[in-house]
Amino acid sequence: MATFEGLGEVEARAFTSRWLPAWTGNDPEGLAAFYADDAVYCDPAVPGGVRGRDEIVAYFRRLLGRFPDWVWTNTDVRPLRDGFLNYWHADIPTPNGGVECDGVCTVSLRGGLITRNEVFFDRSPLLSALPSS
Repeated sequence: MATFEGLGEVEARAFTSRWLPAWTGNDPEGLAAFYADDAVYCDPAVPGGVRGRDEIVAYFRRLLGRFPDWVWTNTDVRPLRDGFLNYWHADIPTPNGGVECDGVCTVSLRGGLITRNEVFFDRSPLLSALPSS
């Protein structure tokens, strides 16, 4: 029988209280410190994911550079076999006004570091608020 190795609600909320603020302020290296060297990160812009610390840092540099002042707030957690499900709310300032969105992401952990982070949300309102390139 497999042993549960995820985080309970209290531990998951404690982790998010440290991790989610790292998404604000354009410090990609600080954010990447929450991820294992062999981690995989996926979101709607990179559904195939970026792999390993170097790719993750490079992606976070572009992402946080574009949205340095966004703020992420945990709204709920659910234990998963090797981590937790993170429900979140984001306030995202854009040149055409602020966007608020809600989403969910899976967070898999090993030794206190994220090994896989898959983010899911409807990014249509965000894309609509950005200037055309």
